Amino acid sequence: MAKAPDSTAVADTEQEGADTAVGVRRPPAPVAPRASRGFPSAVSRTGRVSGLDGLRTFAVALVIVHHVEPDVLPGGAVAVDVFFTISGFVITRLLIAEYVRRGGISLMSFYRRRWLRLVPALLALCAVCVLLASTTSLWGFDGSLQAAGLSAVFLTNVVRAMEPGAYSDLTSPLAHTWSLGVEEQFYLLWPLALLFLLRRFRARTVLLSTAALCVLPLLWRCVLWTPEAAHRIYNGTDTRADQLLAGALVAVALARLRSDDPRLDLLRTWSARLAWPSLALLALIAWQVPVTEDLGVWTATWYTVGILAVAALSATLVTALELRPENRLSRLLALTPLAWVGRNLSYGIYLWHYPVVRLLASLGVQEGRLAATVVLTLLMALLSYYAIERPFLRRARVSRARGPVPAAATA
Repeated sequence: MAKAPDSTAVADTEQEGADTAVGVRRPPAPVAPRASRGFPSAVSRTGRVSGLDGLRTFAVALVIVHHVEPDVLPGGAVAVDVFFTISGFVITRLLIAEYVRRGGISLMSFYRRRWLRLVPALLALCAVCVLLASTTSLWGFDGSLQAAGLSAVFLTNVVRAMEPGAYSDLTSPLAHTWSLGVEEQFYLLWPLALLFLLRRFRARTVLLSTAALCVLPLLWRCVLWTPEAAHRIYNGTDTRADQLLAGALVAVALARLRSDDPRLDLLRTWSARLAWPSLALLALIAWQVPVTEDLGVWTATWYTVGILAVAALSATLVTALELRPENRLSRLLALTPLAWVGRNLSYGIYLWHYPVVRLLASLGVQEGRLAATVVLTLLMALLSYYAIERPFLRRARVSRARGPVPAAATA
């Protein structure tokens, strides 16, 4: 059974204090040509993109429907792929902007902000699941203690990757946190790799190296692929990294191009032309393609080339929403309700939706299950946001504002 985002992760819903108001970008500080370090647009491209927030809402809605009514959206897990690409884009552009402004990246500050952003709400979820398991007879929360332990240290994806057959009950109550494991492991490694590239090579080489890294997971999947390796490929950070790196590649490319560069105009034009077809293809996959079932040749294609193809579609959407905020799709996704939910609640919605699904299933709820899931999940996400996430976000932003200029040894 596929589980979907910070996250997706979804989800990296917080832009780390880079914006001053919803949909309004802070005027960028001018960067002298010599100080831009080969990324003249890095500082100007750190504001919030409301269209991306709306895309998060769209993606997390697919996840919920997929888990409640899998027959309606058999391929809804593709929303995780979209979350991965958005996260790679957001994190990379923030890291590059910090490097341009300060001449380095404070890794400890970065990791602290990630912890404050993601972990408190996750620990609260784990505590509630363990409490339900120990005080009730709800079968949906059996084994929550061990599942919570794995989720809290972001190892759910590792355990699932090592299970060649049907998934065991070891991670079941919190199985959806596999995607958080992928993202956190990426967050641990990518800043180190990016900083190495930034300090050692020119901007053009950084761009080419990021593009090359996008291809490596594809080659690795081709080496690994057998039907028995499906869980290994689906849950592995090394086998899903190209989806995060596709977003990183967009961030590097846009930071490197000046506003008057003709190549930027080319990107702006073609990303806008391809945005609607990309969204339509992703929606078609969610509607018609059971990406986690064994369909022979199709499954082999999906688990090798298909993952990178979806990353390319997601990257096209991200590029269009970043470069063309005035076009129809951007304006649609930037509608205030969609953008607000994506910005503030998408992480909480992702965290809570799957335990809510198991709670309702344990209670035998059948009629109106989707509506009940949506309502209860939104209530829990609102509680999580106002009681847990927002207070810790304030601390993360203070940490960013007070963060020291990274010394050479830190970098």
